[in-house]
Amino acid sequence: MLDILIKNASELVTCKSAGPKTGRDLDALDVVKGGDLAIKDGRIVAIGHLNEDAKKIIDATEKAVLPGFVDCHTHLVFSGSREDEFALKTQGANYLEILKQGGGILSTVNRTREATPPQLLAAALARIRMASDYGTTTLEIKSGYGLDFQNELKMLAAVRCLHTNRRMESVPTFLGAHAVPQEFKDNREAYVREVLRMVEEFRRQSLAEYCDVFVEEGAFSAKEAETVLKGAKACGCRIKLHAGEFSDIGGVELGADLGATSIDHLDYISEEGMRLMAEKKIIGVLLPGVPFHLMTGHYAPARRIIDAGIPIALATDFNPGSCPTLSMQMIIALACRYMRLTAAEALNAATINAAYALDRGDRIGSLDVGKQADIIILNIPNHRQLPYWFGMNLVERVIKNGRIVK
Repeated sequence: MLDILIKNASELVTCKSAGPKTGRDLDALDVVKGGDLAIKDGRIVAIGHLNEDAKKIIDATEKAVLPGFVDCHTHLVFSGSREDEFALKTQGANYLEILKQGGGILSTVNRTREATPPQLLAAALARIRMASDYGTTTLEIKSGYGLDFQNELKMLAAVRCLHTNRRMESVPTFLGAHAVPQEFKDNREAYVREVLRMVEEFRRQSLAEYCDVFVEEGAFSAKEAETVLKGAKACGCRIKLHAGEFSDIGGVELGADLGATSIDHLDYISEEGMRLMAEKKIIGVLLPGVPFHLMTGHYAPARRIIDAGIPIALATDFNPGSCPTLSMQMIIALACRYMRLTAAEALNAATINAAYALDRGDRIGSLDVGKQADIIILNIPNHRQLPYWFGMNLVERVIKNGRIVK
């Protein structure tokens, strides 16, 4: 007997693909009309038009059934908020100006250092519940608000604790190279050496799958990033980069040269950078919530990136400074409005391609027999309505690993 049988879905949107989708394939979803889906032992065991017995039958008439969203770029663990900076931004101050005045990342670093491990974990669990309710079933979580050994360890230990949460699968990334802390402001080289020491130890303890670096004016140069990322690769970490958020200083080319799994932001990217990413099949993670919240009006050139043959993913970049939202539904709505993605392109970018951005495309990100049963049921009859309705939660049910969690 099946554990769960979902019946009569108006659309069963599978997002099936043997690899990251690019070009025209990004606009194809493989939809089963009036479809059924069977779940047993946490896995999808059948898709089609089924007549089976199940312990739980869910009628999905006039509803769209989709893979759970994969949020492949977040900064979920931190303390405090930065609404005061948001007020400054509404008056015209930009992100880098606030950072130079001691605000930005460094203000969250101070609050996170002050927080106890139980306080950090409690806040993270509340955010996990919120993300889950909005349809996210897997998310990546970066450190980077500790910027010293003990506090980065505290953050990554919190991420490890989240692994046991039934609602969400979490993927840990070490981002010690997020900013240079105040105590090292006059000795950047010493901090780079400290980051190398941290990544080696955290990898040894299996606390981080990936190492990330923020390559940006006011953060880390491409040369500094190269030192960190080569050290991370040498100790077995896969690598990611923040690049092209506010300027293009060579992060994309560096990431392509080093074989990054993904390069994220790409609001500023050269033609050569796009060529290299396409050639290396590196996933570009686009984060439209950031220019929206920062009110810059400068979004990643998604259509040019897609036309160049780069596989794209979407993510929230949830953090207290530049994108305080956990709603992948809102990110999809923004991507369609400001990056001119179709509903199908945005949905593939938020599911199967995002799964490949975490090296998990073989087991999550699509509705396919044998894959993990991470499924959401939306209170809309078709996927095209997903970006159309915005600022509201369309998710009626969430199934994670074959368990109903909402």
